[in-house]
Amino acid sequence: MNNTIKTILLFGAFTLLLLTIGRYVGGVRGMWLMTAIGVFFNLIMYFFSDKIAILSAKAKPLDETQYPEIKAIVKDLTQKAKLPMPRLFMNSDTQPNAFATGRNPKNSAIMVTKGLADNLEEGEIKGVLAHELAHIKNRDILISTLAAVFASIITSAAHTLRWMNFFGQGDSNRNILADIAIMILAPIAAIIIQLAISRSREYKADTTGAQIAGSPTGLANALEKIHSFSSRDLRSSPQKINPAFENLYIANPLGSRGFTSSVMKLFSTHPPIEERVAKLRNM
Repeated sequence: MNNTIKTILLFGAFTLLLLTIGRYVGGVRGMWLMTAIGVFFNLIMYFFSDKIAILSAKAKPLDETQYPEIKAIVKDLTQKAKLPMPRLFMNSDTQPNAFATGRNPKNSAIMVTKGLADNLEEGEIKGVLAHELAHIKNRDILISTLAAVFASIITSAAHTLRWMNFFGQGDSNRNILADIAIMILAPIAAIIIQLAISRSREYKADTTGAQIAGSPTGLANALEKIHSFSSRDLRSSPQKINPAFENLYIANPLGSRGFTSSVMKLFSTHPPIEERVAKLRNM
């Protein structure tokens, strides 16, 4: 199934979910209201999902005078990949990471963290940027960004319902057990949406990125270094990552350790770093 069909299905699933919530909360009127809201949100998500993703990362346009090597590497790689030059952004996160976003190659952007520019060697940065350009080339940036935004909306809606019930603002005729089920299942549904989209695309982007860079070594080394940083105590990192957007990054920026790590592997939007590195080294 290509990404265009997946995107259409994702739009449809999101609209259907809104219709269901509207019918449950407000009856027929609520359903029609949510239909209008759904159409509006779908248009906003299509045209502005990249801006929402960049905003969520608290990123600003790349300072080309301070980090000229980032632009130079991207310019070289885009010529090799026969892609238009994406807009470049950077945030102040000290953890090395990056993601690509946009609705198509002509309207694409790459966000890198300050930690990536400061802690990775040139060949490793090249591998990461080639991976992100691979996402743009493979045209999976739109659906990945949409999945992140939709997951954020679904999770926020569940939180809103929880607080409405806590303060007694909900409809007294509604079934409290159904409300509880929605509050529990909605975040799980958001995770499932991300899982269905994210894992396979990372392997494909690793392979395509290695081809664009001319070697898999830089990306393999970068993934190992990024994983090392994400597994540390991140108290020094000023950024607070929105969990709904972690599927966009080249590696899970949230990190996990101990029991939580073994459990969360089942729900991770990224395949294990060890497997990705092994595949790259075997190329």
